[in-house]
This record gives sequence, C-alpha cells and structure tokens, in this order.
Amino acid sequence: MSNPVNTQNLAINSDQVDAPVVRRSDVVVVGGGPAGVSAAVAAARSGVDVTLVERYPALGGLASGGMVLVLDDMINGDEITVQGIVNEYVERMARRKLAVYPPVEERKTSTELWNKWGRWGTFNFHSHTNPKPICYAVAFDPDGWKITSNELVREAGVHLRMHSWFSRPIVDDGALKGVVVETKAGPQAIMGDVVIDTTGDIDVASRAGAPYEHDKYLVTLVFRLGGVDTDAAEKFEQENPRQARAINRRIKRLLGGAWELWWLKTPIPGVVWCNTPHMTGYDGADPESLTNAEFAARERIENALVAIKADLPGFENAYVVDVAQQMGVRQTRLLQGEYVVTKEDVVNRRHFSDSVARGRDYYTPYRALLPRGVDQLLVAGRHYSATPEAQRMSREIPPCMAQGQATGIAAALAVEKGLTVREVPAGEIQLRMRDQGADPGDKPSANATVDADSENTVHDQTLETPR
Repeated sequence: MSNPVNTQNLAINSDQVDAPVVRRSDVVVVGGGPAGVSAAVAAARSGVDVTLVERYPALGGLASGGMVLVLDDMINGDEITVQGIVNEYVERMARRKLAVYPPVEERKTSTELWNKWGRWGTFNFHSHTNPKPICYAVAFDPDGWKITSNELVREAGVHLRMHSWFSRPIVDDGALKGVVVETKAGPQAIMGDVVIDTTGDIDVASRAGAPYEHDKYLVTLVFRLGGVDTDAAEKFEQENPRQARAINRRIKRLLGGAWELWWLKTPIPGVVWCNTPHMTGYDGADPESLTNAEFAARERIENALVAIKADLPGFENAYVVDVAQQMGVRQTRLLQGEYVVTKEDVVNRRHFSDSVARGRDYYTPYRALLPRGVDQLLVAGRHYSATPEAQRMSREIPPCMAQGQATGIAAALAVEKGLTVREVPAGEIQLRMRDQGADPGDKPSANATVDADSENTVHDQTLETPR
C-alpha cells in the first residue's frame, strides 16, 4: 500500500504542554537503536547536551532486541565504506569475544574459506558466484551490543531515559521544540533545540506533519537455538550437500521463508541464529497486525523445531534459547524529505555533493535526512527519505549508524553555530565525520556515478566552511 500524504499530525505547541518538563537539552534523540545511539554519541562528543529517549529497557533496537546478529553492507570491493562508531562496537565486542569476523587474508573466494566462514554469515550476499566471496562482515552477540551501547552512551555523557515511549512532538511555528513521552510515571516532556527521529518508523516526523510514504515488506521474528553441534552440522552438509539442501528446503517451508542460510553461527558455542520466519502481508506500524505476526511466527517456530531436531544432523538436542524481543520490521513509513533516494541512485552508485553517509557502494545525501515542512528535525535510520524499492536495498544496520552519526554532528553544528539544521553546510558535516573516524562519502569511489558538478560542489562547500 502507499500513502504519500501525512495522516498523523498529532503535534502540540509549547502552550499546550501540560506534562511536567523533566529535561531540557540542546539535542533530543528519540529511539535508542543503532542509529539513535550513534546520533546521540556523535552529538555529545561534539560538545552539546544530549538526551536519548528509548522505549525498551535496553539500547540497541533491532541489533539487540531484534537480534539481527550480522553487521554487513559495509564493503565496496576491498574497500570498507562504513566506518566510525560502528567500528567501536566491533572492537569492543571483539575484546569480549562477542564478535567474530574473517581476517583480511581470508576475505576472498574459495570452497575452503566458504566452508570455514559461510555459516558465520560473513559473505557478500549480493554476489551471484558460487561459493560467495568471504568479506568483511561481523557476527555478534546481542547482549554484547547492549553492553557496548551502555558504555558508549555513558562515556559520551548522554542523558539516557529508557522506559519512555514517544507520544507527541512539540512544534512551535513549524519548528520542533521537544517531545512528550509516556512513562509509568505519566506523560513527561523533554525539550530541545534540535530533535533527531531514529524511531525506525518516523514516529516523530510523521506526527509533526512531515510528508511520508507508507509501505511494507517482510517481517521476521528472529530466534536462537541452543544445544547445536555446529561442527557435526557443517560436516554433514559439506559431505552430503544434496541431502542437506533437501532437508533445509523442507525446514524453510515449515518456517515459511528464509534467506539462503536459515541458521548461522554466533560467538556463543552451540548457539545458532535463525533469521526466520519471513512473513509477508503484515504492517509493522499497526499494533493489531504486529500482534497477529507474533502469534504466526511463534507457531511456525514451534512446528519447525520438531522437524529440525528429527531430520538435521547436529540439531538432535536443539532447543529454543530465546525469541527476539522485537519483531524484525524492515519497512513502514518512509520520509519524503528534501531529496528522495531512488532505486536508480542506489544501483548506479550515484554520488551526491552533500553525501554525509555511506553504505556498501551507495551514498546518502544530507537532504535525504531532512524532512520537508518541519524545521529543527532530522531523521536517521531505515525510515530515511527513499522510495520503497531503494530502501529495501539500503536499510542495513551499519549504513543506518552512519546516518545517525551524521545527524548527531549536524545537530551539534546547528546548536553551536546558531543555525537551523537546514542551514548546516554538508561540507562541515563531512569534515567532522572524518574527524570522528567515519566516511561521509565526500570522496566518491572509483565505481561511483559522479554528477558533472559534484566534485566542484563538494570542494566549494569545504572551502566555505573552514574549521
């Protein structure tokens, strides 16, 4: 379905706020997932006061609560294109032995390397070769992600308010002034000069009156199995590939859909990650639809487990360790911002002069993080300004984190320089992204499609905003 017209203008103005104001900050970030933590940490490191609001009892969003346990979409050939805060997560989790990735010398194509790394999910899933190339991607543990999120937020000095469910934006004369959240203590107001929407469904932007499109894609309730002899399971499929494929096809039919590999190894021995069942026809922004999806997914998991234990060597003693706290929603409301990224932009690797974030081999312009019709509001994450087709190709966690880092820096610049977020020069965001160890995409890769005036524009923006 598609609905490009705003239908949820639920904003109130400052005079209508009857909830107690519990916090005033320069920047308010709504949503504590990967993009939200990146935004809050980047803004705080830039020297402004930041409040991060999260509805769940833990940070991490779909990386932890949704248990999407592989970081990918970070490479363009041998080039690692997504850098910055995501690197800090990987380094800290690896020190705890809660992240696994192939060393540089093993990032290539061979049957031997596929047998070693394929079941970690560390391969180029866009490749059509067989076996697929092993590449830089990271398998990690969800609690490792939560711990790392806590560390980064605490060290940066971010004021964190969990158990706080966003309810209404506060808008004066077309500009965001804060948000109202629902809590066990009742409604509370948090005021800020800039608000960043990292809810995943543009909850803030849509209710503030920004135009958007509403679509839907697959939803998945991820689960983990314990008691698995992964060595035996891999040995069986490598020695009996035809029989293993037949068994896995039957299991995937019972689950109702999955990617090529329905189970992957995790850093915890004997525990595997199951990115399935894939279910269509559910709306991730509709509570009734989500309720139905939860029931349908658990029924599929329970039914499939019987066959998994009976038919698949290595899984004889398997049991359900846990089911994700959050439904894996891939697409709902998508911003229609100052620029709407298209499928052609992604496929053709179009470079933008105002690129502030990268994914795989594509670029995100600052304009795609700026809502139309509302000021002092930025967005970052899977709900960024893109067509549904483009978003399905550019919604992975690492690129969303890069967007978050860019918006955190942009918000801090706006506060620091007394600008609206629309007035912040993209060139200055690019400079500060690089200062923070990120790649904003200001320098196009060799395979990018570069507009005729793109390089000159980037140069001019940088010259106009000296550090």
